[in-house]
Amino acid sequence: MNSKKKILVVDDEQDIVDLISYNLNKEGYQVCTAINGRQAIEVAKKENPDLIILDVMMPEMDGIESCRQMRALPEFKSTFIIFLTARSEEYSEIAGFNVGADDYIAKPIKPRALMSRINAILRRNNPEQTETPSHKLTISDLVIDREEFLVYKSGEKVVLARKEFELLFLLASKPNKVFTRDQILKAIWEDSVIVTNRTIDVHIRKLREKIGEDYVATVKGVGYKFELN
Repeated sequence: MNSKKKILVVDDEQDIVDLISYNLNKEGYQVCTAINGRQAIEVAKKENPDLIILDVMMPEMDGIESCRQMRALPEFKSTFIIFLTARSEEYSEIAGFNVGADDYIAKPIKPRALMSRINAILRRNNPEQTETPSHKLTISDLVIDREEFLVYKSGEKVVLARKEFELLFLLASKPNKVFTRDQILKAIWEDSVIVTNRTIDVHIRKLREKIGEDYVATVKGVGYKFELN
């Protein structure tokens, strides 16, 4: 069961909150709720949820701003956040990923699909990946050793430039999570003022040439992710 996992559901439509809460309870999750973005921050600080389902369009404070403020707080840096919205415009989705969303689900809600997505997200910390010791990632046929800056594919050493290695380690540290270009730039090139999106693209291309095409996926208009199939 998932009784140790707590999920915060935030939506100004009570029937949506009730529907999601009912299905989460059936799955064994603990559930807390809020009706707008401002209240979501207050409840999140009190309840410390493992995952937040956050509607985009809400009164007082929308989901985008609420997510932005929570991501600025140390306690919510790694909390999973799923955006829920009836809006289908591409800019809305990109805005969600830009402020740190882990996933994006469109209304109307399909409970079984939503539960499947939630279960998959919460398994990200413990899939085929092992992180003991913390400087080493083992995913499928890749071993990524941050302490020695070495990568092995099926037992064969793969030589990467330092920035290529840091980029791979960043993406592989959270399989299936979409990293926006801004997040990648800040994490890998934060001290540089001359790096552009083109720089990221070049490093991704070199990375694919060295480890294969199947690991790093492009999310059009947003960024990149390490695919764990």
